[in-house]
Amino acid sequence: MQESLVRFPPTPPDFLDSSDKDADNNSIQFALHVLKTESDALKNLHSLYLTDLAARRKIVQAIHAIITSSSQGGRIVVSGVGKSGKIGKKFVATLNSLAIRSAFLHPTEAMHGDLGMIGPNDVLIILSYSGRTSELILMLEYIPADLSLIAITSHADSSSCPLLIKRPPTSCILLPVPIPVSEFEAFGVPAPTSSTTTTLALTDALALAVASRLHPDPRKVFQLHHPGGAIGANAVTSRPRLMNDITIKTQDIPIIPLGESHVDSTVLEALLTAARSTSGWVRPSSETVLSPRQIQRIGRQADPSEPLRLLGAGIIVEKSDWISIEGANSIQEARDWILRMRRSDRGKTFLKRGTVLGIVDEHKHLSGVVEIEEIMAEDELKE
Repeated sequence: MQESLVRFPPTPPDFLDSSDKDADNNSIQFALHVLKTESDALKNLHSLYLTDLAARRKIVQAIHAIITSSSQGGRIVVSGVGKSGKIGKKFVATLNSLAIRSAFLHPTEAMHGDLGMIGPNDVLIILSYSGRTSELILMLEYIPADLSLIAITSHADSSSCPLLIKRPPTSCILLPVPIPVSEFEAFGVPAPTSSTTTTLALTDALALAVASRLHPDPRKVFQLHHPGGAIGANAVTSRPRLMNDITIKTQDIPIIPLGESHVDSTVLEALLTAARSTSGWVRPSSETVLSPRQIQRIGRQADPSEPLRLLGAGIIVEKSDWISIEGANSIQEARDWILRMRRSDRGKTFLKRGTVLGIVDEHKHLSGVVEIEEIMAEDELKE
């Protein structure tokens, strides 16, 4: 005999009975309590960096350290475990979207080879509310003492922070993120809540403060690196994108640190310099460039010990071979001009794969470079 189906109302009632109503009210009150507690933690953090001279001095030092590293081709390496590690990954994503090159390093993976990602011009930022995360303490034993280190913890002084006790004070910056009430006391469970909220807020503050110093227009930089999703769609304006919008400034391209000429430099030195370049571009000398695509090419095909001077023609591009285009031109105007020129045999000889576009201002002064492949499709550059 087939059982009859129980019919439920199309929408559930607001409250099933009085006991459930009391439970719902209690849940709402607890949720509001969490919001108020975390809000108070943020107010406390704001007050600390507003009024405490030592904290203000430390955050300025941290901003300067990150700016210096980025300006020298270094990278911001962020490390943490558990919930702090997840906040660290979000921090890295924010930095990268603002063209501040960064990477996340898990301390366990660091002990199995990933320590090699840290270079001498990098800044290491460690996140640990307790300040005594064992995995980080172990990792720090293998970090050079002179590497710039920023620690974000609950501690107010580096002398009381287990992570920093063995580190030289001259290379350490401690940024405190205290919370006025412990999570266990506030919520009855020591789950990271208020502590991760304050850490997230401070890392956001660091990222945006650094971006405001590194970039004349951080909004433009962010739009360039975040073209997708609703954010990218909202960033689209009626103004067409210009060549200036995608130009890599020549002064921002690191020179291979072996003399003034690429004659003495090897493929390996070029690859190492490219790894620390915020754009991927490298200057073997003040008058030449290696583009990101050429870097990838020699990384796959060339012997690391091979001198750059022995590479084939067209790999290293002399400034005299850059094709000038005004930065005020729209990208579409530049594309149209290249297509017109390539319809003639002469245009195909100098507007081809690997061509470097030299971006100039209205006075014909060089401001930066763009790879031709950045604005042209692969099939449009066929021989």
